[in-house]
Amino acid sequence: MKKLLFIALLIPLGIYAQEDLLQELESTVVVEEQPVTSIFKGVKIVNFESTKLVGKQQLQFIISHRFGTLRDGVDNFFGLDQASARIQFIYGPTDWLNISTSRSGFGKTYDLSAKYRLVQQKENGSPVTIVGFNLINVNTELDADLFPQLTFSDRLGYANQLLISRKFNDWLSLELIPTHFHDNTVQEDGQDNSQFAIGIGGRLKLTKRFALIGDYGAHLNRVDNSVFNNPLALGIEIETGGHVFQLHFSNAQAIFANGFLGQARGDFGDGDIFFGFNLSRAFSLSKK
Repeated sequence: MKKLLFIALLIPLGIYAQEDLLQELESTVVVEEQPVTSIFKGVKIVNFESTKLVGKQQLQFIISHRFGTLRDGVDNFFGLDQASARIQFIYGPTDWLNISTSRSGFGKTYDLSAKYRLVQQKENGSPVTIVGFNLINVNTELDADLFPQLTFSDRLGYANQLLISRKFNDWLSLELIPTHFHDNTVQEDGQDNSQFAIGIGGRLKLTKRFALIGDYGAHLNRVDNSVFNNPLALGIEIETGGHVFQLHFSNAQAIFANGFLGQARGDFGDGDIFFGFNLSRAFSLSKK
């Protein structure tokens, strides 16, 4: 009888000890830091680069059009008679690096660029994604007859950006873009060759397939008498399977960084804006 009583007294103590051990084990479990995905659907917000990268061993083909100004109405068929196009190829050799080449009708410009992830936003980890972007372009439209001393280096331009984004919830992503760009030949007297800007952009998801997108760049050292304006773009984004389709309006006709940052001539206030679109398609190059 005494033995049974002793065992009965030990059973609750064993239960309590087991509960304490389980609680201690649970408290030492490390919460895994899961990457935050789908911050942006397109590699561009509108004009500015987003923090999205093409996946490893993927090739993305992008066709961008920016038509002429809507202000002239039927005289240029609401801009369709003065279209500027850009064709771009982006390849991802790794999951954190993209390399790209493109050709733009604006300035008959060729460019090469690199885009690379430095920090990934994670649940229970980094609150932001940080991506670097560097570009070099060649303006082949500059006429040697008009510039007798023109050399190849005079045609070159560079852009360097830090893309800092945060996905706040399932429907809102924002990005901050400190920017430096340099043109060896500038379009205005007195303008510094090295120029600086701060860009902001965002994506507001409306449905599973549709989102509002927009970005703006504040130029920091533009000459006072400049004919150019800060670039502003607004639009919608449609995702259809492997395609991302963006329709937008901008006050800049150029589509590459140095062009829209330094030479945005339009003005939303007087209807001098350009309608355009970006259409992208991704292809996998990995062997299955």
